[in-house]
Amino acid sequence: MRPLNVLAHTATTALGAGLQAQRRGLLEQRSGLRCNDFGNAPLPCWIGRVDGVEAVVLPAHLGEFACRNNALAWLALQQDGITTTLQQVVERHGAARVAVVMGTSTSSIGATEEAYARLQADADGQFHFPSDLMRPRIHTPHSLADFVQAATGLAGPCVTVATACSSSAKVFAQAARLIDAGLADAALVGGVDTLCGSVLFGFNSLQLVAPTPCQPFDARRVGLSLGEAGGYAVLERTEAGPATALQLVGYGESSDAHHMSAPHPEGLGARLAMQTALQRAGIEAGQVGYLNLHGTSTPANDSIEAAAVAALFPATLHASSTKGWTGHTLGAAGIVESVFALLALSDGILPGTLNSEIADPACGPQIRFDNGQADINYAMNNSFGFGGNNCSLVFGKAG
Repeated sequence: MRPLNVLAHTATTALGAGLQAQRRGLLEQRSGLRCNDFGNAPLPCWIGRVDGVEAVVLPAHLGEFACRNNALAWLALQQDGITTTLQQVVERHGAARVAVVMGTSTSSIGATEEAYARLQADADGQFHFPSDLMRPRIHTPHSLADFVQAATGLAGPCVTVATACSSSAKVFAQAARLIDAGLADAALVGGVDTLCGSVLFGFNSLQLVAPTPCQPFDARRVGLSLGEAGGYAVLERTEAGPATALQLVGYGESSDAHHMSAPHPEGLGARLAMQTALQRAGIEAGQVGYLNLHGTSTPANDSIEAAAVAALFPATLHASSTKGWTGHTLGAAGIVESVFALLALSDGILPGTLNSEIADPACGPQIRFDNGQADINYAMNNSFGFGGNNCSLVFGKAG
């Protein structure tokens, strides 16, 4: 593929708002997980909750979009010069040539849950949403992308990608196709998912939530820790603007369709996504310096992903899961962990796997528990979702 310049990128997670908060958390090996304090009857588990979301007040002209998910989207949008970069891109191409591609798994469903919990009856005995939540635009899967387009004034194609936990990784692939097809010159990509009852109790019903902080790839792992996050990246055709240090150089996607919630037992879809990403990037597996694994800390996912990685990559690869820092942020995992891959390129920070100490014998030598430091040229991110929706991304330093 033709590389795309990464003009700016950011993430807001349980570690804090913006890139510097992510850097500090990684370097200090300080987890953002906390004992669950979300909801009226919190599950006994640990979560990655973002501080400050409840204090966000949207500008008056965006009041129609007010909800917790869009509040986090707004908070993340204000970080690391994203809006300034977008203004510059619009000056070069016009707002109609800049796409918005957002990934989410639950969008604003938390607001819909609240609306149903507070149903009101009229004089005829008909139930309806309370007046403050009678805003149809927040009760759709497209709520996030609709809000981001309105908040930024961008007027190009506006797309929602909802493929569970691969959603905000697939936005990079979708944007690359839009730009390659000539439908846009640049794109704002990203993803946001916030905690809500459907997420917490839904995953708990699948017996996937751990009662203690998650331990990806550890022999003692029993399940995941859920989190929330938001993040963005601004992509542009390499010939359309100033040179940048970082680029999207490859992507790979697959749909193994093995099971609604379990990965293929041989990791065929995961392996195909990684192979395709490497092929598009035009590099060999041995050239990748860091791989951010999907690494959810569930028994099945981790061993299967590790086996797929061991089949493709040399033992020298530094691969890890960062979900011990942020929790599994679902539809936002792709953008958050792409930001960690970009930090590995720009700063040489190779994260380890927080909370994990005892290696699972099923995992290969690529899985690292301790942080590393190295000057690398390529970094990769894996994001795998329910139903076998797999995506791998390759980022590189501009040549």
